[in-house]
Amino acid sequence: MERRHVLKAGALGLAASAVAAPAIAQSSPEIRWRLSSTFPKSLDTLYGASETFARIVSETTDGKFQIQPFAAGEIVGMPQALDAVSNGTVEMIHGPGYYYVGKDPTLALMADVPFMMNVRQRLAWMHVGGGQDLINDYVAKFNVYTIPGGNTGTQMGGWFRKEIKTLQDLQGLKFRIAGLAGQVLAKLGAVPTQIPGGDIYPALERGTIDAAEWVGPYDDEKLGFAKVAPFYYYPGFWEGAPNVHFWIGKEKWEALPKSYKEIAKVAASHAGMELTAKYDARNPAALRRLVAAGAQLRPFSQEILDAAFKASNEIYDDLSAKNPDFKKMYDSLRSFRNEEYLWFQVAEYTFDNYMIRSRVATSGR
Repeated sequence: MERRHVLKAGALGLAASAVAAPAIAQSSPEIRWRLSSTFPKSLDTLYGASETFARIVSETTDGKFQIQPFAAGEIVGMPQALDAVSNGTVEMIHGPGYYYVGKDPTLALMADVPFMMNVRQRLAWMHVGGGQDLINDYVAKFNVYTIPGGNTGTQMGGWFRKEIKTLQDLQGLKFRIAGLAGQVLAKLGAVPTQIPGGDIYPALERGTIDAAEWVGPYDDEKLGFAKVAPFYYYPGFWEGAPNVHFWIGKEKWEALPKSYKEIAKVAASHAGMELTAKYDARNPAALRRLVAAGAQLRPFSQEILDAAFKASNEIYDDLSAKNPDFKKMYDSLRSFRNEEYLWFQVAEYTFDNYMIRSRVATSGR
């Protein structure tokens, strides 16, 4: 009798292990995806975020979930990337929504628009203020799901072949600029155009364009803009906190095991944090090198900033009246921004302002 109980228990154990093994295998399937970045490999900051994301996903799943990054143009170019992930040509892409403002201006709001927020405020809006939920509710119409994937911080105002002192100097200026900022500059008399990062230098060199913005000193130094457009303006008022996202085909995302989804979110968060940290750590030295090599730093005049601020709000009001999706996201952003700056002017701004003045007074001690 005792022997029969032992045999029965052993049989039940074997049966349980036979059920458990396939279940575990099914919950950790082998998956291979392609990720098309909208950036060239030379930009180890922006393109590098895709590499970091893919590495963490692979290491955390013991190599079962493999994602291979490709630079812009290797599978599809930047202009076609959103269509490629929407129709399943690639499983995912990495880039900012404002590249596709021609499809719908609402896409710009998920990245950045003129005179909005700084990095910490935008992250707070996305992760705690309901912003990312609004974004994913909206982008479902493009058959995608998105995860925040990094922020460059406030950008520079760009490189100009000539000085820009007044609004008159903007008249007819051919300016490489992305997103709704192009519409703002157009209202001020400039002629905006959007071209990929790798094409900017030759366009400046040939005089096809008169000015171009990209990101900031670290990337701009790599791209060599100072050699052909020496006047370096600040701030990039159109990009106080431009965010990039990982865009994933909706069906592909929904088919992932829950554990893989969580791993992807954690990997994206780490890659995004690293991206921002790289810019904050590397921009100061790059700016010093650019100025030492002849770059001429110039602030945008108050006249230009005020006119751009006015034009921006006119565009937002007009789009809100015509586009319910835009209005819903913009109202959320604007309300959150106003509350954030109420707080930041009390603590963050006063601290930063004191430290900046103290640094100057003590020669950087």
